[in-house]
Amino acid sequence: QVQLVESGGGLVQPGGSLRLSCAASGFTLDYYAIGWFRQAPGKEREGVSCISSSDGSTYYADSVKGRFTISRDNAKNTVYLQMNSLKPEDTAVYYCATAWSIVVVTRESEYDYWGQGTQVTVSS
Repeated sequence: QVQLVESGGGLVQPGGSLRLSCAASGFTLDYYAIGWFRQAPGKEREGVSCISSSDGSTYYADSVKGRFTISRDNAKNTVYLQMNSLKPEDTAVYYCATAWSIVVVTRESEYDYWGQGTQVTVSS
């Protein structure tokens, strides 16, 4: 059974950090670009970051550049999103997804498998 499971979300104060994990089962992530997306209440889902399957190239949305870091551990079949200097506007449900590509993928329509999401709340 193909499955993506996100974890690591929670409640954190502004300026704090969280590390999200996206673990795959039933298939290997080696040949997929992995993206992180988020959706805040009342807003459309937006792309946050992506990492390629080939050379580890990355993409970050301007809103998270310099604060978030995406990485992958193919041996563990897991992708991570390190989030630092969190702001209240980062509050959202975060999803990981896969795209059959060796390069970074920014178009949401190219992603096929999606996880169920993990809630991140940044509040004092």
